[in-house]
Amino acid sequence: MKPSIYDFDFDGLTELMVANGFKKFHGDQIFQWLYRRRVTSFDDMTDLSKPLRQWLNDSLSCQPLTVLARQVSRDGTRKYLFGLSDGSSIETVLMHYDYGDSVCVTSQVGCNMGCTFCASGLLKKQRDLTSGEMCQQVMMVQKDLDADGVRLSHIVVMGTGEPFDNYDNVMRFCATVNHDHGLGIGARHITISTCGLVPGIRRFSDEQVQYNLAVSLHAPSDALRQRLMPVAKVYGLEELMDALRYYVSKNNRRLSFEYILLAGVNDTDECVGQLAKLTKGFDVYVNLIPYNSVKEKDYASSSDKQAMLFYDKLMTAGVRCTLRQKHGDDIDAACGQLRSRYERSRQG
Repeated sequence: MKPSIYDFDFDGLTELMVANGFKKFHGDQIFQWLYRRRVTSFDDMTDLSKPLRQWLNDSLSCQPLTVLARQVSRDGTRKYLFGLSDGSSIETVLMHYDYGDSVCVTSQVGCNMGCTFCASGLLKKQRDLTSGEMCQQVMMVQKDLDADGVRLSHIVVMGTGEPFDNYDNVMRFCATVNHDHGLGIGARHITISTCGLVPGIRRFSDEQVQYNLAVSLHAPSDALRQRLMPVAKVYGLEELMDALRYYVSKNNRRLSFEYILLAGVNDTDECVGQLAKLTKGFDVYVNLIPYNSVKEKDYASSSDKQAMLFYDKLMTAGVRCTLRQKHGDDIDAACGQLRSRYERSRQG
């Protein structure tokens, strides 16, 4: 199988050109054809010489992902099921906000983190995605938006998988979509989410890049977090918060905590107090997220009334937070849900 052109970031592409007897500027030309003009055939790169186009066709692939399914919610959320060249499938989600359009990117085929409420873990991790496979998710969504004259404004790496378990590919992906000669998505409009892999947080801290860091917290105590998230049995809250203090000391950036609201589980008065204590002294926003039900999981979303009450009590306790609107609750909205259903139907 030929390597994918999308697996090369800008510097890698220019180096590839020079190493094979072409000019450095050819890498820049190809990069812009891919990400600005969004072509999916080397033959369409009309300002390249015929010998270069022939070499590209012989040596590399720019084959787009296959669209296996596409769901559109009444709120405009779009969920895509893409097929990869090896026959695997992955999900990508487009969400509309007042501030723009955001795409949620998957970083692994399956997930081994095992969060008890999440559909992603219904199918275990098969492999990491390459940086190119992550780039292609974004490009497929952007090409869909091109028909409406709309440009993606934000990228979140919050889909299936743990980004810091695929660190190098995720960082190469971010560099590609951020590059000025490509999509030019601002670094502060790119967010990487982790369930709490402490070594990855510390490594990311030392990069001192401008990408946002979000932590999937979901519980304010070790006891509850360990019930919900197996990673908490390896990296407890004390160790996690120490890593986040290190991140802040190196980057002076605000943190985001993702907090899915589970009825009667983590939306209690006790949780309000614990969350206020945990976040004291941090520049942090807590994103309260309505839960999209998964039939294989025994959890329900907090009611609208309880979610608003929890939000009000957190704000009164001095915890800055937002209550995210529901997205795609009339389609397979939960992360991993559409893929799980598709894969099980294939297996009969």
